[in-house]
Amino acid sequence: MRAAIYARVSSDRQDVDLSISAQLKALREYATKNGYSVVKEYVDEAESGRTSARPAFREMIATSKLKQPPFNVILVWKLSRFARNREDSIIYKSLLRKQGIQVVSINEPIEDTPTGRLMEGIIEVIDEFYSSNLAQDVIRGMRENAARGFFNGSRAPFGYTRKKVKDGEKMRNTLEPDPSHAAIVQRIFKECAEGKGLKEITKSLNRDKIPSPAGGKWGKQRVHKILNNEAYIGCLVWGKNHRGQASLPPVRKEGAWPAIIDRETFEKVQINLNTRAPKVTHPQITSSHYLLSGLIRCRKCGAAYIGYAAKSGRFHYYVCGTTYSKGKETCPSQHLPKETVERFVVDKVKGYILNDGHLAELVKLINEELDSSIKEYKERIEVIDSEIEQWQMRLERLYDFVETKAIEPVRMAQRITQLQDKIEEMQKVRLEIEEALQTRRLEPIDPKTVLDYVKDLKEFLEDSNMFERRAFLRSFIDSIDVDDDQITLNYTVPLPPDNSKQEAVSVLGIVPSSPPKVLQ
Repeated sequence: MRAAIYARVSSDRQDVDLSISAQLKALREYATKNGYSVVKEYVDEAESGRTSARPAFREMIATSKLKQPPFNVILVWKLSRFARNREDSIIYKSLLRKQGIQVVSINEPIEDTPTGRLMEGIIEVIDEFYSSNLAQDVIRGMRENAARGFFNGSRAPFGYTRKKVKDGEKMRNTLEPDPSHAAIVQRIFKECAEGKGLKEITKSLNRDKIPSPAGGKWGKQRVHKILNNEAYIGCLVWGKNHRGQASLPPVRKEGAWPAIIDRETFEKVQINLNTRAPKVTHPQITSSHYLLSGLIRCRKCGAAYIGYAAKSGRFHYYVCGTTYSKGKETCPSQHLPKETVERFVVDKVKGYILNDGHLAELVKLINEELDSSIKEYKERIEVIDSEIEQWQMRLERLYDFVETKAIEPVRMAQRITQLQDKIEEMQKVRLEIEEALQTRRLEPIDPKTVLDYVKDLKEFLEDSNMFERRAFLRSFIDSIDVDDDQITLNYTVPLPPDNSKQEAVSVLGIVPSSPPKVLQ
């Protein structure tokens, strides 16, 4: 049989998990001994089992969905390495079973029988309980560690290095200044205390070819993050943004390590930052007022264009995100006046797509989207049906155990109630999806129907609110690329006569002769 190997070690379990290399060795030996031919090894290092956002795991699942998967068995060290909660495990195993693929735990040999799957469920319950308790223990330990002034992070703030110190029988981390980088931090604070803004400080660092913490050019957000970090006055703050402890106050410890910046300078910098802040509109705030937000890309550096409002409030532009954050010398891209480029794009959609000549493609697009949406709902229902079936099978097995007196009814009562609640919950979700599906079961749209709506669609582009107009444009425009001499519109529908999805136009008439002051 052809097998894939999946190995994972979690960042919060590295002291108790078998290492990746040890897992792989054991899995390879098991495969050889049991006649499996290993066709692929998938490895996720220091990834949490609580999320499906594991690159190797996602690749493995995607491969398993192929018409002819290259493997029919997935070997894992333990079931907890495959998925850490029951819901994920049931969904993925159900999908794999439909493809004829079995998950085999080499340390928990379980037959693929009703009894075997019940045992598998019990093991998963134990693993999830262990995971939840371990996570709480880890957080509790890290809070205690921080309260004593020890550093919990894996990477020291720029300007510091981690230093090992003895604490009884254990070695713990603290911070000490890194002389070469500490001088850069002191320069940043000094310039801000003297009244310089983020952009001016960023420009001076890049002009003097001082590498950023990542080794490249500096950006305003990086400078701002340094200026706001209390670590530089020797203060440890831990747990402010930590998941899983939202109700707990952050841990603060003054004098946890030597300060790089004195408190007077730090407080002066905070006043300067707060004073200057209202003068700059953050791109995330202004983007809600920009029709083409998220559509325009810079072909020079690949960054997205963002909305920028001049301080006077009279002029609005789309500018390259790199240019905005790191200066014109970093990416000398074109800037686009908001009203001019928005009118240009809207007119293109109205005159080039919403006309009789393109109705056939428009109808095709709408019908394909309708079919895709219905298919997606049906697939979700299939997954939920499979999950409900698994829960019902487990419940029936528990009933059998109770009826045969193999297990005391009192011991199973709580588990039976939990399964009944879970099945009821999933049935409610299924009903909601079914109702949504019913609203999508429409007859295919014909060209005549669309023709009747073209006039309304054109008016919709002019009169609807910003959110609706932006969503409407996105159904026809995939992206807009900006270069030195041309703007390329990438459509979602092919355009006659050659069925091209691209249209390149000159920037002349769209781009003004001089950039806004912020980019000069």
